[in-house]
Amino acid sequence: MTIGPGTDPHPLGVAVVGYSFMGKAHSDAWRNVNSFFPTPRVTQKVLVGRDAAQVSSAARHYGWSESATDWRQVLERDDIHIVDVCTPGHLHAEITIAALEAGKHVLVEKPLANTVEEAKHMAAAAQKARERGVHSMVAFNYRRIPALALARKMIQEGRLGEVRQIRASYLQDWLADADAPMTWRLRREAAGSGALGDLASHAADQIQFLSGSAVTSVSGTVNTFVKTRTGPHGPEEVTVDDAAWATLRLASGAVASLEVSRFATGRKNALEIEVFGSVGSVAFNLERLNELRFFDAGAHGESQGFSTILVTDPTHPYLDAWWPAGHMLGWDSTFTNQAADFLSAIGSGNAPSPSFEDGLSVQKVLAAIESSAAQASAAVVL
Repeated sequence: MTIGPGTDPHPLGVAVVGYSFMGKAHSDAWRNVNSFFPTPRVTQKVLVGRDAAQVSSAARHYGWSESATDWRQVLERDDIHIVDVCTPGHLHAEITIAALEAGKHVLVEKPLANTVEEAKHMAAAAQKARERGVHSMVAFNYRRIPALALARKMIQEGRLGEVRQIRASYLQDWLADADAPMTWRLRREAAGSGALGDLASHAADQIQFLSGSAVTSVSGTVNTFVKTRTGPHGPEEVTVDDAAWATLRLASGAVASLEVSRFATGRKNALEIEVFGSVGSVAFNLERLNELRFFDAGAHGESQGFSTILVTDPTHPYLDAWWPAGHMLGWDSTFTNQAADFLSAIGSGNAPSPSFEDGLSVQKVLAAIESSAAQASAAVVL
């Protein structure tokens, strides 16, 4: 089922399942993508959520034609071509597999699933759907940051030489207050994991995306700093991690360090990535997302040092669709770029990236960190 401007004059109907944080971000992308990119046209058909009043209100605010509370009924509609899953992780597999079987193209928020087993089932369903021309993609939106896309291009072109080391950290502080209330993100049955699934999924994907190499082994540890939180019915046990640390070895021979935390006081949304090669390096910080720092080891000693590339030029990835050079993009733009890439793949009939197989690969890394942490021997006392 290839749908694009040349094969179908009608816009693609989109349904988003989930109306909270990610539902809002994805809604913004669907609302704006055709204003910036020459992709197949879309129309915001329906926003889906469990609470009828709240999803109805959100639909009006986010620009949807209507709202619904039953995603199964939405899948039966002929005017829905794309299903965008923005629910908590424990619902990803059921909704996504059903949507693919119903012939809908599917975009699903990261992490792909809560477990490796669920992710395997989703990847298998995606493969079967691909054979019928039905496409799927996992929403690692940080691949669509122009600076990180440029970093990958520079690495592929050999500007850094042989990649030897990668440092990736993703630090936030929204849980640093021990009195912060319980949320679904702190319950394993809903979230699958804590900072691992929420933050390390992005970091692990970037390590493999930038290096072009798969993780082959992991040594990790996790920690939960606050063991209980106040829920709607009183104290509840926190059943996920608050922070995680890991060393990852890649098939290329490179070694990566990974650190994630939702307890890093003062850090709001600090995804920092450094890639060190034999002849150069790059460094990125999400809190300065229009900048990429580059070190050229071949430069003359007197002028050698990190230079800052302002990634806003029309020649940079994605920027020809946006504003004149020097006019900054924001975090929300990554979702618009993501929607554009997904629509372009649907229109051309090409498989979009990152695939569910890529999502499964990240899920295996997260599971390996947890497994390594659980099997660790007693700490050596010095």
